[in-house]
Amino acid sequence: MKPSTRSSQPAPVRIDPLRNALLATVDALHRRRADLVSESLIEAYVAAFWMEWAGGTLKLTETGQNICKQLRAAARVA
Repeated sequence: MKPSTRSSQPAPVRIDPLRNALLATVDALHRRRADLVSESLIEAYVAAFWMEWAGGTLKLTETGQNICKQLRAAARVA
């Protein structure tokens, strides 16, 4: 039998589904409706460094803020 080759690295994050749901997620969080966002989606945002926990509150990182700006700009153009 081969020894386990498990890596301590987290599983790769699929970016497209995160981008597609980000603005709706941010809106739900601003409306204090975190119950509308799945735990797995939140975990994926944290793993991608788009969101972080700060004092029990989920907030956008600088990267997350930049992606939101890009998505909003793209929505205005479309």
